[in-house]
Amino acid sequence: MPFLALLDRVRTLAGALVAALALCAGFALAVFAWFADALAAYTGAPRALALALLVLLAPLLQPQLVAFAATRFAARARGGAPRAALAAACAWLAVEWVFPKLLGDTLGHGLHASAWLRQGADVAGTAGLTLALLLANEAGLAALRRRARAALTFAAIAALLSGYGALRVRQLAAPPGEPPLVRAALVQANVRDYAKLRDALGSFEAVRAILDTHFRLSAGALERERVDLLVWPETIYPTTFGAPKSEAGAVADRAIAAFAHGAGVPLVFGAYDAEDGAEYNAAVFLAPDGEGRAGFTTYRKARLFPLTERVPAWLDGPALREALPWLGGWRAGTGAEVVPVQLADGRTLRVAPLICYDALDPEHAREAVRAGAELLLVLSNDSWFDADAGPNLHLVVSAFRSIETRRPQLRSTPSGISAAIDASGEITARAPVGAREALVASLPAGRGGSLALALGHWLGPAALVACLSLVAWPNERRRRE
Repeated sequence: MPFLALLDRVRTLAGALVAALALCAGFALAVFAWFADALAAYTGAPRALALALLVLLAPLLQPQLVAFAATRFAARARGGAPRAALAAACAWLAVEWVFPKLLGDTLGHGLHASAWLRQGADVAGTAGLTLALLLANEAGLAALRRRARAALTFAAIAALLSGYGALRVRQLAAPPGEPPLVRAALVQANVRDYAKLRDALGSFEAVRAILDTHFRLSAGALERERVDLLVWPETIYPTTFGAPKSEAGAVADRAIAAFAHGAGVPLVFGAYDAEDGAEYNAAVFLAPDGEGRAGFTTYRKARLFPLTERVPAWLDGPALREALPWLGGWRAGTGAEVVPVQLADGRTLRVAPLICYDALDPEHAREAVRAGAELLLVLSNDSWFDADAGPNLHLVVSAFRSIETRRPQLRSTPSGISAAIDASGEITARAPVGAREALVASLPAGRGGSLALALGHWLGPAALVACLSLVAWPNERRRRE
């Protein structure tokens, strides 16, 4: 609301843009300072340089703020305050639809803390919650200026979201006595720096140490409780599985297969995959009796993070890689997939694997659920975040994939936050950052579908059309003139 009040006072478009650019910088520093720390740690650049780069790129990371301010100013000149508020909110949504965010963020993610308010994401995705927040802030500011109608608008938005959310939470509740869809053990070994471990122990011994830790935590979970599925995080096996590059790699492959065979439950873990000289970030689904190629299925990560995982062909080259040795070279997979997993009790569970950055793309999860997925299974590696802010944001964004699709979710990371999320977006179990444990959690089945699942990101194009109409169409007085 302070930003809206400032925009009401500016008298020129240039003034509105200056205010928006200032908010871009402030927003980046307030919300994403952890990202600058992560960049500094990953690339070895000074923290001050990373923060300066974050501020410099803030308008590209948050372009919706610039579009919002410019549209609000233009629409206010052609009509009243309500028209300007609606046009600016639509501009915000349209820009976030046309230019997807690097970190997948939108203002609506802030409503995850409310069990009722967040349920509105199954109608129009998180964009719908962002629209509600923007209009509620406009109404709240007008209400402070003693405009009774605006106070009613604010109350109506809150009541509508709360009422719908309460209804949906009741509909999604599992009937008493219903068996869970799955009971899984999510192994979080608090493994952070593979390179440092490799330098200290050597490649084979480092891999062996990582595997031994996961074997021990997994075995402990299996001894304590009945488990249908074992899940290890993204790239926890830092080499190819099923196509070993050395005899040492073949030994490690056999050790994993033998453990799964002895455990008697399917195992999913992050590894690499290779084909025709290309390497992929992959999730391996290993059957309990898997001893060879026929015993496992591999999913290849489809959404790769820019530069650190994949460099565009037009930019890539020896000179660039010599200057920036941390650049990634993975290939992207073909897209969303559904993997059938036969559980120990004979049931077949249809799983949608998502690896890290995949979970930031709503359409990726929707495609898998439309293809029949019953469970979202997210393998991530958030260990390059130095603070809780990054893992928490990643977890919240991922949780909205369950709300939009109405499918439960398991999320496994090497250092936190691993979690179980039900179809209402509730985080029913979690292992915090820095914990070393095998988190055992049960999840009920999802129920039904949603408008967001059926229609996808329908609000983005609708907002673009509405914004252009509200800005271009003259007001009633000018039409009469």
